[in-house]
Amino acid sequence: MSAVAVLRLPLSVDLSGFVKLLQRMQVPHRVSEEAGQQVLWVPHAVSEDVRALYERFPAGDPDQQLDLPPSAKSQRPGFVAQLRASPMTAFVLLLTLIVGAITLLGANLDTMRWFTFLQFRIVGEYIHFTPLADSLAAGQWWRLVTPMLIHFGFLHVAMNGMWYWELGRRIEARQGGINLLGLTLLFSLVSNYAQYYYGGPGLFGGLSGVLYGLLGHCWIYQWLAPNPTYRLPRGVLVMMLVWLVLCLSGLISLIGFGEIANAAHVGGLLVGCATGLLGGLYSRRKTAL
Repeated sequence: MSAVAVLRLPLSVDLSGFVKLLQRMQVPHRVSEEAGQQVLWVPHAVSEDVRALYERFPAGDPDQQLDLPPSAKSQRPGFVAQLRASPMTAFVLLLTLIVGAITLLGANLDTMRWFTFLQFRIVGEYIHFTPLADSLAAGQWWRLVTPMLIHFGFLHVAMNGMWYWELGRRIEARQGGINLLGLTLLFSLVSNYAQYYYGGPGLFGGLSGVLYGLLGHCWIYQWLAPNPTYRLPRGVLVMMLVWLVLCLSGLISLIGFGEIANAAHVGGLLVGCATGLLGGLYSRRKTAL
């Protein structure tokens, strides 16, 4: 699907009513923020009709129906189009898959030692960890964030990849790829250090701490500055918070899911809520000006 920008409006303009109208009419669309403006993107096939609709009903109209081509109403962006619209999200996932391949999803310890929070060596049946300060003094600063690329098993990487694709694309569409990358690295740094601080030296990894950061960011940002891009289905938020509580209770580990990096999850969620608070307040203030 070829998407075009049909509207470029100041942030102070409320598009929520018109967006709801497009949703009811099943018109594929997305709203992004660029250079201090909100931009509405729709399929090229219906762009002129959508422009005409906005001229007549800028606030939306629940009774209005637009005569759109039937094929356009049922269109959804193809996978290639989604990749083009979310290059940074795809880049992070590609790195995750590459690291998963060369570490054999945690089975190749010789390769995995380059991505872990603490450098380690194996002596007999024991793992000896190098102190974090020694690794940082040696210039190995990448270790603060690279554990997010490590995964232990196909299900682990598949589930984390699916949720990063879902949440990352939302932030990239709203705030841009550079902001998504910055948030991803920040959430990884905080969640990794939280896990190290509370859990001590150990082998841990995965995108789940970052995912809880992205969840908290979208949740609080949307609460303060409502926008269609960050509007998560209520079931998704409830499910991820319930899963967090179950993990904290120890039940998930008890039934055989292995050790859970609970500190990473909580740390990621807290810093994500903090960035969502700052971003939401900033967006709200710009809209009020």
